[in-house]
Amino acid sequence: MKKENISDAVIRRLPRYYRQLTELCARGVVRISSHSLGQEMNITASQIRQDLSCFGEFGQQGYGYNAEELRAEIGHILGVDKNHHLIMIGVGNLGRALLHNFPFSQTGFSADAAFDISPAAIGTSINGVPIYSMEALEGYLRSHSVDVVVLTVPQSIAQETADRLVRLGVRGFWNFTNVELSSSVPEVQFENIHFADSLLTLSYRIANR
Repeated sequence: MKKENISDAVIRRLPRYYRQLTELCARGVVRISSHSLGQEMNITASQIRQDLSCFGEFGQQGYGYNAEELRAEIGHILGVDKNHHLIMIGVGNLGRALLHNFPFSQTGFSADAAFDISPAAIGTSINGVPIYSMEALEGYLRSHSVDVVVLTVPQSIAQETADRLVRLGVRGFWNFTNVELSSSVPEVQFENIHFADSLLTLSYRIANR
Protein backbone atom coordinates (compact mmCIF):
# COMPACT_ATOMS: atom_id res chain seq x y z
CA MET A 1 0.00 0.00 0.00
CA LYS A 2 1.32 3.44 -0.92
CA LYS A 3 1.94 5.70 2.05
CA GLU A 4 -0.35 8.42 0.70
CA ASN A 5 -3.24 5.93 0.88
CA ILE A 6 -2.77 5.18 4.57
CA SER A 7 -5.68 6.57 6.57
CA ASP A 8 -5.28 9.16 9.30
CA ALA A 9 -6.86 6.68 11.75
CA VAL A 10 -4.06 4.17 11.11
CA ILE A 11 -1.39 6.84 11.51
CA ARG A 12 -2.91 7.97 14.81
CA ARG A 13 -2.85 4.42 16.16
CA LEU A 14 0.88 4.02 15.50
CA PRO A 15 1.97 6.09 18.53
CA ARG A 16 -0.32 3.95 20.69
CA TYR A 17 1.41 0.80 19.41
CA TYR A 18 4.80 2.38 20.04
CA ARG A 19 3.86 3.43 23.58
CA GLN A 20 2.37 0.03 24.44
CA LEU A 21 5.36 -1.85 23.06
CA THR A 22 7.69 0.42 25.02
CA GLU A 23 5.80 -0.52 28.19
CA LEU A 24 5.87 -4.23 27.29
CA CYS A 25 9.62 -4.15 26.69
CA ALA A 26 10.11 -2.40 30.04
CA ARG A 27 8.18 -5.27 31.64
CA GLY A 28 10.53 -7.78 30.04
CA VAL A 29 8.11 -9.10 27.41
CA VAL A 30 10.11 -10.64 24.55
CA ARG A 31 7.37 -11.73 22.18
CA ILE A 32 3.68 -11.05 21.88
CA SER A 33 0.85 -12.16 19.61
CA SER A 34 -1.51 -9.76 17.87
CA HIS A 35 -4.26 -11.19 20.08
CA SER A 36 -2.39 -10.42 23.30
CA LEU A 37 -1.33 -6.99 22.06
CA GLY A 38 -4.94 -6.29 21.16
CA GLN A 39 -6.07 -7.25 24.65
CA GLU A 40 -3.51 -4.87 26.13
CA MET A 41 -4.81 -2.03 23.95
CA ASN A 42 -8.49 -2.91 23.60
CA ILE A 43 -8.07 -3.28 19.81
CA THR A 44 -8.90 -6.38 17.79
CA ALA A 45 -6.08 -8.60 16.57
CA SER A 46 -7.32 -8.24 12.99
CA GLN A 47 -7.15 -4.44 13.29
CA ILE A 48 -3.54 -4.65 14.45
CA ARG A 49 -2.57 -6.97 11.60
CA GLN A 50 -4.38 -4.75 9.11
CA ASP A 51 -2.69 -1.59 10.42
CA LEU A 52 0.79 -3.10 10.36
CA SER A 53 0.31 -4.55 6.88
CA CYS A 54 0.15 -0.97 5.58
CA PHE A 55 3.88 -0.69 6.26
CA GLY A 56 5.22 -4.15 5.43
CA GLU A 57 5.38 -7.64 6.90
CA PHE A 58 5.95 -8.02 10.61
CA GLY A 59 6.05 -11.05 12.88
CA GLN A 60 5.93 -14.75 12.11
CA GLN A 61 2.97 -17.07 12.01
CA GLY A 62 2.90 -19.20 15.12
CA TYR A 63 5.43 -16.95 16.90
CA GLY A 64 3.87 -13.51 16.92
CA TYR A 65 5.99 -10.40 17.16
CA ASN A 66 9.34 -9.80 18.77
CA ALA A 67 8.34 -6.88 20.99
CA GLU A 68 11.62 -4.96 20.78
CA GLU A 69 11.97 -5.44 17.02
CA LEU A 70 8.39 -4.34 16.38
CA ARG A 71 8.86 -1.35 18.65
CA ALA A 72 11.98 -0.35 16.70
CA GLU A 73 10.21 -0.81 13.36
CA ILE A 74 7.25 1.33 14.40
CA GLY A 75 9.63 3.90 15.87
CA HIS A 76 11.38 4.06 12.49
CA ILE A 77 8.05 4.51 10.69
CA LEU A 78 7.18 7.32 13.10
CA GLY A 79 10.57 8.94 12.55
CA VAL A 80 11.75 8.58 16.14
CA ASP A 81 15.26 7.87 14.84
CA LYS A 82 15.38 10.99 12.61
CA ASN A 83 16.48 13.42 15.36
CA HIS A 84 14.06 16.17 14.33
CA HIS A 85 14.91 19.69 15.46
CA LEU A 86 12.30 21.70 17.30
CA ILE A 87 11.90 25.23 18.65
CA MET A 88 9.17 26.83 20.74
CA ILE A 89 7.48 30.18 20.19
CA GLY A 90 5.92 31.56 23.36
CA VAL A 91 7.24 30.64 26.79
CA GLY A 92 4.32 31.37 29.09
CA ASN A 93 2.95 28.92 31.62
CA LEU A 94 2.15 26.20 29.07
CA GLY A 95 5.39 26.60 27.17
CA ARG A 96 7.40 26.41 30.38
CA ALA A 97 5.50 23.33 31.51
CA LEU A 98 6.21 21.57 28.21
CA LEU A 99 9.92 22.43 28.31
CA HIS A 100 10.17 21.28 31.93
CA ASN A 101 8.20 18.06 31.62
CA PHE A 102 7.67 16.79 28.08
CA PRO A 103 10.18 14.06 27.02
CA PHE A 104 11.01 15.51 23.59
CA SER A 105 14.14 13.38 23.20
CA GLN A 106 12.20 10.15 23.78
CA THR A 107 9.98 10.96 20.81
CA GLY A 108 12.83 11.74 18.45
CA PHE A 109 12.96 15.52 18.85
CA SER A 110 15.74 17.80 19.99
CA ALA A 111 14.33 20.92 21.68
CA ASP A 112 16.98 23.43 20.63
CA ALA A 113 15.65 26.90 21.41
CA ALA A 114 12.66 28.97 22.52
CA PHE A 115 11.58 32.51 21.65
CA ASP A 116 9.55 35.06 23.58
CA ILE A 117 8.95 38.81 23.92
CA SER A 118 9.26 38.92 27.72
CA PRO A 119 12.45 40.68 28.91
CA ALA A 120 12.31 38.52 32.04
CA ALA A 121 12.51 35.33 29.96
CA ILE A 122 14.98 36.39 27.26
CA GLY A 123 18.51 35.30 28.07
CA THR A 124 17.43 32.60 30.50
CA SER A 125 17.00 28.88 29.85
CA ILE A 126 14.50 26.19 30.80
CA ASN A 127 15.69 22.62 31.21
CA GLY A 128 18.76 23.49 29.15
CA VAL A 129 16.78 25.17 26.34
CA PRO A 130 17.93 28.79 25.77
CA ILE A 131 15.30 31.52 25.37
CA TYR A 132 15.90 34.20 22.76
CA SER A 133 14.14 37.38 21.72
CA MET A 134 11.60 37.12 18.90
CA GLU A 135 13.79 39.63 17.08
CA ALA A 136 16.43 36.90 16.76
CA LEU A 137 14.02 34.41 15.17
CA GLU A 138 14.75 35.08 11.50
CA GLY A 139 18.49 34.94 12.00
CA TYR A 140 18.16 31.69 13.93
CA LEU A 141 16.06 30.07 11.21
CA ARG A 142 18.58 31.10 8.54
CA SER A 143 21.41 29.36 10.37
CA HIS A 144 19.68 26.36 11.96
CA SER A 145 17.64 23.46 10.70
CA VAL A 146 14.16 23.50 12.26
CA ASP A 147 11.65 20.75 11.50
CA VAL A 148 8.88 21.66 13.94
CA VAL A 149 7.74 24.75 15.82
CA VAL A 150 5.74 24.39 19.04
CA LEU A 151 3.30 27.29 19.14
CA THR A 152 2.09 28.45 22.56
CA VAL A 153 1.34 32.08 21.67
CA PRO A 154 -1.95 33.94 22.32
CA GLN A 155 -4.85 33.13 19.99
CA SER A 156 -4.92 36.67 18.63
CA ILE A 157 -1.52 36.29 16.96
CA ALA A 158 -1.54 32.55 16.27
CA GLN A 159 -2.26 32.59 12.52
CA GLU A 160 -0.03 35.56 11.74
CA THR A 161 2.82 33.93 13.67
CA ALA A 162 2.32 30.69 11.76
CA ASP A 163 2.21 32.58 8.44
CA ARG A 164 5.47 34.32 9.29
CA LEU A 165 7.13 31.03 10.15
CA VAL A 166 5.87 29.38 6.95
CA ARG A 167 7.43 32.24 4.94
CA LEU A 168 10.67 31.55 6.80
CA GLY A 169 10.59 27.90 5.72
CA VAL A 170 8.99 26.08 8.66
CA ARG A 171 6.85 23.15 7.55
CA GLY A 172 5.72 21.48 10.79
CA PHE A 173 3.68 22.95 13.66
CA TRP A 174 2.60 21.51 17.01
CA ASN A 175 -0.10 24.04 17.77
CA PHE A 176 -1.35 24.66 21.34
CA THR A 177 -3.04 28.00 20.62
CA ASN A 178 -6.58 26.50 20.53
CA VAL A 179 -7.01 27.95 17.03
CA GLU A 180 -7.31 25.78 13.91
CA LEU A 181 -4.32 26.96 11.90
CA SER A 182 -3.92 26.44 8.18
CA SER A 183 -1.68 27.34 5.27
CA SER A 184 -2.00 27.55 1.50
CA VAL A 185 1.41 25.88 1.23
CA PRO A 186 0.58 22.18 0.62
CA GLU A 187 3.57 20.65 2.41
CA VAL A 188 2.96 22.50 5.68
CA GLN A 189 1.67 20.18 8.40
CA PHE A 190 -0.32 21.27 11.48
CA GLU A 191 -1.11 19.16 14.51
CA ASN A 192 -3.72 21.30 16.26
CA ILE A 193 -4.08 20.38 19.93
CA HIS A 194 -7.37 21.18 21.68
CA PHE A 195 -7.40 20.19 25.34
CA ALA A 196 -11.13 20.91 25.57
CA ASP A 197 -11.89 18.24 22.95
CA SER A 198 -10.44 15.54 25.17
CA LEU A 199 -12.28 16.82 28.24
CA LEU A 200 -15.58 17.06 26.34
CA THR A 201 -15.12 13.52 25.06
CA LEU A 202 -14.79 12.42 28.68
CA SER A 203 -17.86 14.51 29.52
CA TYR A 204 -19.86 12.66 26.87
CA ARG A 205 -18.77 9.27 28.16
CA ILE A 206 -19.67 10.19 31.74
CA ALA A 207 -23.02 11.65 30.71
CA ASN A 208 -23.92 8.60 28.60
CA ARG A 209 -22.52 5.72 30.63
